[in-house]
Amino acid sequence: MAEGSGVWTASANENGERSTLMTDEFDDMYETFKALLDTFTPAESVKRLEQFGTSPDLVQRIRERHEQQTVRIKELEEPHAVVLGNRDTWYTGPQAKDKCWPAIVDLLGKDGWPRDPAIRALDDSSTRVVSLLNHPKEKAFSTRGLVVGYVQSGKTTNFTSVMAKAADRGYKLFIVLAGIHNGLRRQTQARLVQQLVEPNPSMWSQLTGLDKDFTPHENPASYFGKSNKTRVLCVVKKNAAVLRKLARWLEKASDYLQDCPALIIDDEADQATVATSSINPLILDIMGCLPRSAYVGYTASPFANLLIDPGAEDLYPKDFVVNLPKPEGHFGTEVLFGRYALDGEDPEQVDDGYDMIRSIPEEDVPYVRPDTRADIEGFEPVITDTLRSAVEYFWLVTAARRVRGTGNQHSTMLIHTSVNTAVHNSFKRPLARLREQATMSLADTDFLARLRGLWEQETQRVRAEDFREAKVPFDRLLTELSGVLDSCRIIMDNSSSEDRLDYENGPVVAIAVGGNTLSRGLTLEGLAVSYFVRAVSAYDTLLQMGRWFGFRNGYADLPRIWMTDELAEWFRHLATVETEMRRDIDIYMTEDETPLTFAVRLRTHPSLRVTAAAKMRDAVTAASSYGGKRVQTHYFHTNADWLTGNIEAASRLVAASAVSATKVERRPADGRYVFRDVPHDLVIGFLSSYKFHEKSPENDADLITAYIRKRVAAASSLRRWNIAVVGNPRGDSFTFAPGVTVGRNARARLAVRTPDPDFADIKTLMSRRDAAVDLSGDTAKLSEKGIMDRRRIELPDTGLLVLYPIDKVSEPAPAKTARAPLNAEEHVIGVGLVFPEPWDKDSEVEKYISANLSNVRIEEEDYSLLVSEEA
Repeated sequence: MAEGSGVWTASANENGERSTLMTDEFDDMYETFKALLDTFTPAESVKRLEQFGTSPDLVQRIRERHEQQTVRIKELEEPHAVVLGNRDTWYTGPQAKDKCWPAIVDLLGKDGWPRDPAIRALDDSSTRVVSLLNHPKEKAFSTRGLVVGYVQSGKTTNFTSVMAKAADRGYKLFIVLAGIHNGLRRQTQARLVQQLVEPNPSMWSQLTGLDKDFTPHENPASYFGKSNKTRVLCVVKKNAAVLRKLARWLEKASDYLQDCPALIIDDEADQATVATSSINPLILDIMGCLPRSAYVGYTASPFANLLIDPGAEDLYPKDFVVNLPKPEGHFGTEVLFGRYALDGEDPEQVDDGYDMIRSIPEEDVPYVRPDTRADIEGFEPVITDTLRSAVEYFWLVTAARRVRGTGNQHSTMLIHTSVNTAVHNSFKRPLARLREQATMSLADTDFLARLRGLWEQETQRVRAEDFREAKVPFDRLLTELSGVLDSCRIIMDNSSSEDRLDYENGPVVAIAVGGNTLSRGLTLEGLAVSYFVRAVSAYDTLLQMGRWFGFRNGYADLPRIWMTDELAEWFRHLATVETEMRRDIDIYMTEDETPLTFAVRLRTHPSLRVTAAAKMRDAVTAASSYGGKRVQTHYFHTNADWLTGNIEAASRLVAASAVSATKVERRPADGRYVFRDVPHDLVIGFLSSYKFHEKSPENDADLITAYIRKRVAAASSLRRWNIAVVGNPRGDSFTFAPGVTVGRNARARLAVRTPDPDFADIKTLMSRRDAAVDLSGDTAKLSEKGIMDRRRIELPDTGLLVLYPIDKVSEPAPAKTARAPLNAEEHVIGVGLVFPEPWDKDSEVEKYISANLSNVRIEEEDYSLLVSEEA
């Protein structure tokens, strides 16, 4: 037995040694395979292994491990992506031999980036983008992709990381299209040199410099010849003269470009690239010179890019769209302005945004911006009370940040009232005079009392503790105020000014007055205060002008924005559009859609285009379906005539419902009535007489009526409706009809000093509980999805219409600092509609809605620089 045992022990040892040898052989061959990937595509690398005589079993195991690595990349939780077909994911992440990406990691670590989550998230997102590029050794490719980020959220760092990883894997030529202004091109060149070139100088050649856009070089072979292994960096403006020179030079270098994989990064890809007769064809010409090229657009406002005709020979992102996640600590549209609830969301869970927006009265606007072009000559702005408060608050914030001694060393204020350079320049003297007066008044008790009052008011409205910061006492920041005033520069930053913002030579304290040069891509370091009254006509232009978005490390409690109430409402709408668009991209990702089959819906606004008219030429009318959706009113007029008409319409509906309903449920304890199985004709009649506010394109009575009629005809659905009346048992009484009396609800308006006194935005009408008012059993704990699922079972074909009597005064709760009394001339009737989710194909209704710009004072973007012959 002992002998037998000895035999078995020896056999086990032999098996173990054999297993170890096989594992070592596999690991060695996998490393060989990874080395082959630098020279060959995955499929070609497998063929090479087979040519080496590698066993089929070992080749299969190598393929399986590589596939596991690619699946890991494809299934990253973030970022989400919509991808054309089964693009080969050849890139499986950084390797030990890489040089460019590790250098970036090292630099970011020195800048204070934590490994987790910041650098890890950047690693994942940039790896996902690189994995969607073609392998650099493919014989020919022309990839088109789009990366959607947030304004001032680190898109430059992301595409720099993508470039680093692509360079580590064999991409050779890197062309960055850096906006239309010299300032952004210079800033981008400096960042890329710092993060790519300087850590590995022997790896890079540069076709452009810090102060030099592209000029043709005599000998292309010195850059692209087979003996030259360096990567080539070229950072250019979107300027026709510059791009034409680059295209011609590349055309002359065609003999050397056959084996030159190129990555084109289009920063601010929606600006100047789409539907421009000068820039768009030249980008396509440059791509035509490069047999192996990948074009990747980066933007926070992709509205124009997603409206390009996918079937045209253009720059539509046919291969992939990547949706970058919002970085932790990022100040975005939604955080600052709030937004409205989307379908399927509980409105009570959607925040109003931080209390950081300050109102500029409409009557102030003519003092800081000329009304017409004819008024520009000789215009001199007046320092209004709101502008004075904004500037003085900026000085206080800068002093407080010096006391804290953390975060960005720079401090900037932005004043943006006009696109016109003469208007910018006119601010120089009044602002300098204001600074001088402040300097001379530092011992004046009245001046200091005003500053103290401003500081106490602002720090009470936004508490430092809510942002994990400590409030800086006024007496403590006062010791820094003199130094702040002494160091504060007043800079006119525009295309014609010589004195520009420059953050490269020590700490900057500056009040920057500008227009287009400050509204695209350029980072305003340490931006603390913005004063903004310029009106624009399109979502993308408006969103990109929001330079206040970004990171505010060490002073997240202190930023403030002064703007008109109209602009604040536009940004709130835009936050809703942006959130809905990103959600659509995420939904399409899970439904196996491709960039050629998906279509992001962009909800309209009565005073804003989605993008410039020329960029919308390939857009089509969107079809609306209401199945499974909840529609509610939140905009109202406040005049008595309009409101009385709606009261009468609601009263007629309730009276008719009381007669027609098969059952009436009275719930006085809850202040609710439910009239069951009311004919749809009564609902359609109500919609014909009830008036929705014209600023609410989603509440379109014609579309809703057409949808109901289509569902009735096509599926015998929505023939019957439940009509609910929801009141507040503690409110004063409101009578709809004999025997139907409930308490009035309180719905305070958003606190804006609106230019239109006949307007109120209550933001949210329906609660989640209200959407279940006609369902049986305990619905209190049901989610939005749970309510819809229950409705499909109990009331699969029945619609719900809810009426809300709203008290005309509606005082807000003391804690609701962003709210104000409704103060309407008559009580308000709110309406909510809940549509069942169809079991079969839903019906669709269409209506084209264009923006009415007739009453909007607009200054469009200046694109004259696109065709300027000055490089």
